[in-house]
Amino acid sequence: MIDAEQYLSCDRLIARSTVAAMRADAARVLASQFNEMVGLCEQPFLQPIYDLEVPRMAFGRVALVGDAAFVARPHVGAGVAKAAEDALAIMGSEIGLEPARVSAIVRQGGVYQEILEEAAASGADLIVMTSHRPPRHAVRTYFLGSSTGHVVRYARCSVLVVRK
Repeated sequence: MIDAEQYLSCDRLIARSTVAAMRADAARVLASQFNEMVGLCEQPFLQPIYDLEVPRMAFGRVALVGDAAFVARPHVGAGVAKAAEDALAIMGSEIGLEPARVSAIVRQGGVYQEILEEAAASGADLIVMTSHRPPRHAVRTYFLGSSTGHVVRYARCSVLVVRK
């Protein structure tokens, strides 16, 4: 039988003891700024998080990547990163590369500068990029520039531009 007194009210289904334990844990392990936010929260809520994995990621000529293939936990915000990792793994598998030879790098800075520096540092033979601009803007892109345009002009290796 449920003891109604242990709950904060009929519309709050989290036991007082659970809220008290959460606040004590927050005070013990969180930075002061986060602990203050927990203290300001009059009524906390709990959200269950489930891991869901598909049994297969490839079906003939169709491949599931990113959130379609594996549900990324919401607190990590990793859907895009997961999609990129999946795409790299599929690409490596399709062209017969061992997984150890396929990698992703995260860099911070100007887009084309970082791409050119990484390509040079890793001795890349090929850079693959997308182009978002329609063909009719090619002249304007050439004069005003774009990340892809800069990489095409200044890369020391081949560049494959894929239209989106």
